[in-house]
Amino acid sequence: MTAYETAKRIIELAQEKKGQQITLMNISKLADFADYFVLISAESTIQVKAICDHIEEELKKEGTRFYQKEGYQYLHWVLLDYIDVIIHIFLKETRQFYALERLWADAEIEFIADAVA
Repeated sequence: MTAYETAKRIIELAQEKKGQQITLMNISKLADFADYFVLISAESTIQVKAICDHIEEELKKEGTRFYQKEGYQYLHWVLLDYIDVIIHIFLKETRQFYALERLWADAEIEFIADAVA
């Protein structure tokens, strides 16, 4: 699976757990440590955990394991590093505070529509 295909699969999995304001950022021309960021917002720490666990479990079933996980103990901002794709799962207010879209404004950004129930 290419990095882009992995990122798209992550987006599908996040939508299954009602992840919101999903953004795909192509950072391949700006950084050498990854090709994509996937940013996901959640309403609560319970939802952050559910999204994180779901992505991790489903990708593991498909043979893809993360390299590193950060922030899981606090669930305000969880980072899952899949080498070429880095996932950021935020509480909404944490995402607003850190504003990664502004910090990486030169990236190619794709805003993903929230899944329709």
